[in-house]
Amino acid sequence: MALMEKIVWEYLWGMPLVLTILFIGIFFTVTSGFFQFRFIPHIFKTSLGRLFGKDTEGEEGTLSSLEALSIAAGATVGVGNIGGVATAIAVGGPGAVFWLIVAGILGQVIKMAEVSLAVYFRNTQEDGHTYGGPTYYISKGLGKERGWNVIPKVLAFIFIFGFGVGFFLTMQNYTVSEAVATTFDMNMIVVSVVYTVLLYLMISGGLPSLGKIASKIVPFMILFYLASGLFVIIKNAAVLPHAFGMIIGGAFNGSAALGGFAGAAFSQVIKIGMSRAVYSNEAGWGSSPMIHASAKTDHPIRQGILGIFEVFLDTIVICTITSLVIIVTGEWSSGLSGAELTLSAFETGIGSFGRIILASGVLLFGITTSSGLYAQIEVLVRYLLGEENRKNKIILDIYKWSYPLPGLLLVVVAVVNEMPGTAVWLFADMSTALPIFANLLSLLLLSGTFIKLLKDYKARYLGIGEVDPEFRVFYDQEDINKASNL
Repeated sequence: MALMEKIVWEYLWGMPLVLTILFIGIFFTVTSGFFQFRFIPHIFKTSLGRLFGKDTEGEEGTLSSLEALSIAAGATVGVGNIGGVATAIAVGGPGAVFWLIVAGILGQVIKMAEVSLAVYFRNTQEDGHTYGGPTYYISKGLGKERGWNVIPKVLAFIFIFGFGVGFFLTMQNYTVSEAVATTFDMNMIVVSVVYTVLLYLMISGGLPSLGKIASKIVPFMILFYLASGLFVIIKNAAVLPHAFGMIIGGAFNGSAALGGFAGAAFSQVIKIGMSRAVYSNEAGWGSSPMIHASAKTDHPIRQGILGIFEVFLDTIVICTITSLVIIVTGEWSSGLSGAELTLSAFETGIGSFGRIILASGVLLFGITTSSGLYAQIEVLVRYLLGEENRKNKIILDIYKWSYPLPGLLLVVVAVVNEMPGTAVWLFADMSTALPIFANLLSLLLLSGTFIKLLKDYKARYLGIGEVDPEFRVFYDQEDINKASNL
């Protein structure tokens, strides 16, 4: 296990990757004119309007804005908030929360850029369904548009390989099984089997069906979690100043609760905080854009703004609330980690009934997270297969029915070998590093396209600058023609 920790924290999640994330976040923040700070009213007005209003008649896409955000948020708001944040605090101490929030602030504009590019370069099939994501803007933006050959293929391969690892090293089944089993004194493997069956039922209808289900479950799920967390924090309001002091102070010296990184150095604290932030809000990972690319919208930046809102909700709001609950209740130094630590903190703040209710909520979080990841990987499979045909449908069906199995296998292996939660979470960190590297480099190379899209959006909808009537709002001609008829 010590060797795996060294591989993850010194190589995959070493300081070069952390500094790359910080650099890309600062780069897009500056080149976008500090968009996530200067246009907060417009961000919230646009996001809430798209979520609770009707999509504009004639907008092309597979999912409504609410459905797209619900699937994407369902995939991000889940085990990363409940198990990942807890593990970050247990391993890196309260100081890890500081870097988690910093990554969230910078991640807002990173998510905006990748979502916007995914919508701009997306494919529209004959049946009207739209698909896109990093592999699409890598192949079109760097390959087809610039005429590059080797670099796009290498980046696409790294992204697909790294993201594919997450198919086998998925954390959702484990986190849910751990939470439910410890709460109701059940066997983890039994819980895992039940979860697998429920996941099969969830994904059986495909992407459009997932959108409708997620739009019903996710908003309720998030509101319930926020209300429970705020209750615990308000109840322990007197401890809040001390909690903030530990977060800020520990950010630069470290005070881990568990072994391994006990007395963690600054580099370890920032690495664990950044990695958990990315696993939670997925900014820079390239996963959420694969869902947002299917959304109905008249401009890529408009959907990109929902990406900002998604990160804000996930990290700045939900992860912060989770962190404060764990710290103000004093459970952060209990020796627990993962979902068990979060559940224990809520139990301390609300009582055993609160733990039972939250454990049930974790089941919903896990199901929506797993189904969201299913939809994301489906986009990669479709990219690799190319145009629709009968053979492709058979392969997609095979993928659908095999998707839940690796999660079940991971639980069986962890239980049989008595692996601690912190060890299992190392698998999650391994699965994020490679696609993040490939995606961030691609975003940097395509930053000029994003800035042009943002300039056009400001001119059209914010009255900043002049509108260029010849500007292509979508890369593919068929989408351009459809947009011109809005």
